[in-house]
Amino acid sequence: MEIGIIQSLTNNFESFSYKTDDEVEFWLARDLQHLLGYNKWDNFKNVISKAKTACEISEENISYHFADVGKTIDMPKGAQKEIDDVMLTRYACYLIAQNGDSKKPEIAFAQTYFAVQTRRAEIIEQKLLEHERVQARKKLSKTEKELSEVIFEQTGGNQNFALIRSKGDQALFNHSTQQMKDKWSIKNKPLADFMPAILLKAKDFATEITIFNAKDKNMSAENQISNEHITNNKSVRNTLISRGITPENLSPEKDVKKIERKLKSDSKKTLKDKAGFKSLNK
Repeated sequence: MEIGIIQSLTNNFESFSYKTDDEVEFWLARDLQHLLGYNKWDNFKNVISKAKTACEISEENISYHFADVGKTIDMPKGAQKEIDDVMLTRYACYLIAQNGDSKKPEIAFAQTYFAVQTRRAEIIEQKLLEHERVQARKKLSKTEKELSEVIFEQTGGNQNFALIRSKGDQALFNHSTQQMKDKWSIKNKPLADFMPAILLKAKDFATEITIFNAKDKNMSAENQISNEHITNNKSVRNTLISRGITPENLSPEKDVKKIERKLKSDSKKTLKDKAGFKSLNK
């Protein structure tokens, strides 16, 4: 396919996209029908039907990706007519392209175009989730450091801080720190580096409460702060379980330190690529 045709098709697909008030990108099926080279609506509806089936098989929400809407069109002599239309997400467009007539050049282009664009969106979403987890881990480290300082300031020593933190793990997971490390096959690294974001935030929340109450109640003994920390982790555990989340049954995530290095490396590569692109266009 010639570069000129590819550029034209790309511009056409993007120019017919819309956004909802919530910034959700969508296309209208009546527009996509013509973009994909279908003259008859009934023929295109058959493709949409196949795409919906594929959506259901992939266990996605059909009503989210294919939203039925009405559309008013102008008729001769000033008359108007209400016709059916469908709001389509980018994923829905991808499924329609996959189920279209691949002999049509527009379909052949769209199959690759929407596959690439959908994959790009998935990569962006994954990077955002990884960034969120890295930030949650940093926040927990900061909060635990603050707790250590509070213990030292109010009790005159914090040599037992690691034990207090371990008791918090026991209360949250109903397993000791070492038991969780064995369960998740972790060796010589902190348990928190492998926790999902929700558990990092749960531990952080429990630790924040401990800090607040230790200060507010002027706790001056380590056992007071330790018992407070146990109570708070148990409370957070109970909240998670009440919402169907059992901490010790969650699967570990990739080492957050490796994720952080990967994100930094990707960021540097992106900046380098942009710099190279700019130099080529000078």
